[in-house]
Amino acid sequence: MHLIPRPLLLACGLALGTLTMTASAQPATHHAAPSDGTLLSISAQAEASRAPDIATLSTGVVTQAADANAAMRANAEQMSKLMGAIKTAGIAERDVQTSGINLSPQYRYADNQPPVITGYQASNTVNLKVRDIGKLGQVLDALVASGANQINGPTFEIEDAEGVQDLARADALKKAQARAEVYAASLGMRVRRIVSISEGGGFQPPRPMMAMRAMADSAPATSVSPGETTLSANLDVVFELGR
Repeated sequence: MHLIPRPLLLACGLALGTLTMTASAQPATHHAAPSDGTLLSISAQAEASRAPDIATLSTGVVTQAADANAAMRANAEQMSKLMGAIKTAGIAERDVQTSGINLSPQYRYADNQPPVITGYQASNTVNLKVRDIGKLGQVLDALVASGANQINGPTFEIEDAEGVQDLARADALKKAQARAEVYAASLGMRVRRIVSISEGGGFQPPRPMMAMRAMADSAPATSVSPGETTLSANLDVVFELGR
């Protein structure tokens, strides 16, 4: 049996331990550029506009009576006529949703006296989606003619909003790419790849509101100007530049 000198044995053990540690330590994956690369962060924004194809509005009936029961009965009768007009206007049931029913006392206030109930007010409000914007003015007039004494809106939107925003995203990415090429060329480098892309939220500017006129049998339909709806994309893109 041959004996291995103790110093040599210790040196071999240390070498083996170093190799074992090196083999088991796996570096974490990072988006860092290689030693000869440069990271460039670009922010780009683009917009896409389309004429809206959906209008959303709320409408309803407010009634008053001396007692609560009478206020609710009057409201139900008037609301029944309004719902009939909504159906006649061709608005589908899926596009009609009750948003609020309310009954509240009305008070008279006097100095140094407790408030006195003078009657009751009932209200019933529904939200509507009008998918034929060309007929929106006629729909509004029909609602008022059937007894609606509350109308709020409309607001306008694009049914395929995601498709329109995709156009803005593609345009924003092209802008970021073009800017990265300018920076790379000025540094005598080239764009190697995109390291990461992050997206901010799109926005819609304030929408046009309707302008209602007093109705008359011979009057034209209420004037409505839908305008355009604009969606945007905001991108932060990190590029890797290299020689």
